[in-house]
Amino acid sequence: MMGGAVNGRRAAARLLGGGRATEARERVSLTRAVVGYTLLIVLSAVFLTPFAWTVSTSLKSDAQVYSLDVTWIPSPVMWSNYAEAITAIPFFTYLRNSVTVTALCIVGTVFSSTLVAYAFGCLEWPGRDALFVLLLAGMMLPPQVTMIPVFILFCRLGWVDTFAPLVVPAFLGGGAFFVFLLRQFFKTLPKDLFDAARIDGCSAFGMYWRIALPLSRPAVMTVVIFTLNMTWNDFLGPLVYLNSDSKKTLALGLQAFSSETGAEQAELMAISVLMVLPLLIVFFLGQRYFVEGITLTGMKG
Repeated sequence: MMGGAVNGRRAAARLLGGGRATEARERVSLTRAVVGYTLLIVLSAVFLTPFAWTVSTSLKSDAQVYSLDVTWIPSPVMWSNYAEAITAIPFFTYLRNSVTVTALCIVGTVFSSTLVAYAFGCLEWPGRDALFVLLLAGMMLPPQVTMIPVFILFCRLGWVDTFAPLVVPAFLGGGAFFVFLLRQFFKTLPKDLFDAARIDGCSAFGMYWRIALPLSRPAVMTVVIFTLNMTWNDFLGPLVYLNSDSKKTLALGLQAFSSETGAEQAELMAISVLMVLPLLIVFFLGQRYFVEGITLTGMKG
């Protein structure tokens, strides 16, 4: 009986020790979560401060903009700054041009880069790995190095002052970075799906269209957001190839608005807010797929 009592006390001590260890781990986990979320909130506030100041400035009067007192909430709120900024330049013409170029670049980049990445990640063919290494080597070549020969090529094709130099390259591969990103994602897809489709007589393009592309929605959404951000904010490309005022994009229009019209700071901030707003809307709508695509890409080399 005494042995049973001793064993019982030992078991109780082990349970008590295990319970204390579990509580300690939970406290450590809770502390880490609190510290992590606190840092995220602080960093979010730091990164959002410039945008919040831009929005605040866009709604201020001229006296408030140049006042030495820091004011976050304007009084009165000058919504007329947006109307004046829009009417000062052909805003909707620039907006239409930006939407056209961005939409075509997104379609071309998604279609061409997924095709190339599918060939590198899901198909077996001679020289595949060597060409992929060559593709990655091209990522180290800055675009400024090829700017002049590419401009001469487009000039001889008669594409200067058209949208073609900004759109056509998107349909010719979509860029090495996107190919690499999608190729890493495609390599995580189960090969059994492609083997089963091949046994059923599905072609290589059919496997791409019916299997690879539907399963790669997170990675495709990541490519869409990156392409939208780069194309929408692109200033160098339109500056080099677009001359007519009727073909300018918002990036060029914003530069012209700030340098040629002598606009006030509040109106300039209003145009800046209108230019950033579409990017924020698309990002918040697709952030779940964006984060998922970044998380899953590269899980398998």
